[in-house]
Amino acid sequence: MMQLYKNRDFGTFISDSFAFFKLYGKNYFKNFILLNGLLLILMVIVVVLGFREFFGVLFGSNMSGQSYYLEQYFTNNLALFIIAGILLFILYTALMTINFLYPVFYMKRIAEGQQEIKTDDIINDFKINQKKVIATYFGLTFLVMPVATVLFGFSYFLIIILIGLVLILFVAPTLFNIITFLCYDYFNGNRSFFESLSYAIRSQFSYTNGRERSPYWKYWGSTIVMGILFYIVSGVLSAVPMILFMTKLSTTSPDAQFEQNPMTGSFGILVFFLYGVSSLFSMLLMNILYINSGLMYYDSRKDLHQKVELAEIETIGINE
Repeated sequence: MMQLYKNRDFGTFISDSFAFFKLYGKNYFKNFILLNGLLLILMVIVVVLGFREFFGVLFGSNMSGQSYYLEQYFTNNLALFIIAGILLFILYTALMTINFLYPVFYMKRIAEGQQEIKTDDIINDFKINQKKVIATYFGLTFLVMPVATVLFGFSYFLIIILIGLVLILFVAPTLFNIITFLCYDYFNGNRSFFESLSYAIRSQFSYTNGRERSPYWKYWGSTIVMGILFYIVSGVLSAVPMILFMTKLSTTSPDAQFEQNPMTGSFGILVFFLYGVSSLFSMLLMNILYINSGLMYYDSRKDLHQKVELAEIETIGINE
């Protein structure tokens, strides 16, 4: 069993993240897939039915120089794109919320001493905390994520004067940690959504006891390392369907591209299937970042470290 409430340094965050999956990985991912399976299937259906034709026309018309055909196609199918876009937005934001909260509920049960966690346990946690879950959905979707997107977008825009690259290296990991800390704290304490948001921001730069040096650099460094590993692996996986698609376009004449959508037929199904598989693996890999951030949150809760240690001492006394 892994102790979550304890002091950790930069290297321990990384090693304990992998140790967590060594101990609980099989059970963790089984529950994750069972919990998210239906939403993932619905998203794939919406993408394939709503956007497969569009992407084929987009690349095909660009390659053959028929840009007016793309405009005409978009105009004729505007209602389809609006409906598909709304469905994707709802499904994506719901999936985003579940992805953020699943590791929160899972690690909370581990912290409470539970060894084997079932899907029904996590579903029950969602039901018991349904008001908080709804508040988290709207808070993340319409407040936190838009602000984070603006901050990240501004930093990205500043890349043209080079300083943006440096800003992104600090802004992106810090924003990610703030969002995950918010979710962990909101469901591990008695604070309101905005109080947890305040704690998530403050805890990045100082411990609540104020007696130890800032944890920012070890939090930032750990997230950077895990983020780089994530993007390398997910980048390789997502490159496979793109390479197949570009190879198909390069071996097809412009006239043939214009006459026949390259994303139709068995080839289109294959590309979207591979893209779906790579997206699924990327989503699974993101959990390493979520767990890593969770370990940081438990490190930040200095107020509970002593209570856990005292409880363990009492348990040892009872056993003796």
